[in-house]
Amino acid sequence: MNMKTVMTAAVMAAALTTDAQTAYKNDTDMDRLELTKEWDKTFPKSEKVTFRNRYGITLAADLYKPVGADGKLPALAVCGPFGAVKEQASGLYAQELAERGFLTIAFDPSFTGESGGSPRYVASPDINTEDFCAAVDWLSVRDDVDASRIGILGICGWGGLALNAAAVDTRIKAAVASTMYDMSRVTANGYFDEADSAGARNTMRRMLSAQRTEDYRNGTYARAGGVVDPLPEDAPQFVKDYHAYYKTERGYHRRSLNSNDGWNTTSALSFLNMPLMTYIGEIENAVMIVHGEKAHSRYFGEDAFRRLKGDNKKLLIVSGASHTDLYDNMEKIPFGSIEEFYRTYLR
Repeated sequence: MNMKTVMTAAVMAAALTTDAQTAYKNDTDMDRLELTKEWDKTFPKSEKVTFRNRYGITLAADLYKPVGADGKLPALAVCGPFGAVKEQASGLYAQELAERGFLTIAFDPSFTGESGGSPRYVASPDINTEDFCAAVDWLSVRDDVDASRIGILGICGWGGLALNAAAVDTRIKAAVASTMYDMSRVTANGYFDEADSAGARNTMRRMLSAQRTEDYRNGTYARAGGVVDPLPEDAPQFVKDYHAYYKTERGYHRRSLNSNDGWNTTSALSFLNMPLMTYIGEIENAVMIVHGEKAHSRYFGEDAFRRLKGDNKKLLIVSGASHTDLYDNMEKIPFGSIEEFYRTYLR
């Protein structure tokens, strides 16, 4: 990949509006994050920034800007996969799209990576949807961003959260969900809806409710475990694919939940009764769903697409691609089609 120079911190600060700079400097509620100084990504190159969501949580992000860009640019906020950090797939997407002319940020969700929030390693359909909207807040007030041309891109579980954000935030003019999961559906119903019953859900509710008591008693939070390691001999192919990404030099990162001990076990509770796809049929702005032909998760994207309405909704199935191919396989990720989609609807 032809890596390009990104904007320096000094230029970034100068690019902020005066009001935004003042608010940032004077905001005593902003968490003081200890951001890593050394380069620890699985790819080059970006610059760290921070912003806050409406729950008071400070989010850490990497900012990418095209070389030689001036004036107001179309902008994108990128996040995912679910259980990953910005140093992995989302940063790769953000960097590539910046090289194609967009100002981009890849951010760590609340409670994970370098972002703030306590307790750690918790997921929330509400707060994580807000994370996308907060990224749009931050982009909207920059002097180098055209606030009428902002889009988002979610990978894996963040694809479903991106659709939920697009359903509530009309400032999001174009949303892309790449290799998406519907986290509320897979949590409540199991893979391929094989545990879709009140009995199975109530068994899970009892187990997780009991775990909450233990967590409170112990003052710690049990972790669900990341990607299984070592692999069992009978592991499904998609689990092998996850291992090949998260547990090897290809994609391992020390802050990644999936690469290490996973989410808090009780995080699953919040997705059991808050279905993310409820209002996606009311999204008026543009949506593109990208999925691999061979992805085990393909049914999430295709079923979500059937609920969308309007000729500005697109479904792209990538020939021969698995779920994790769309994390970092530059020969499989259809960046040309994604760029064309954003160019069409961010204008």
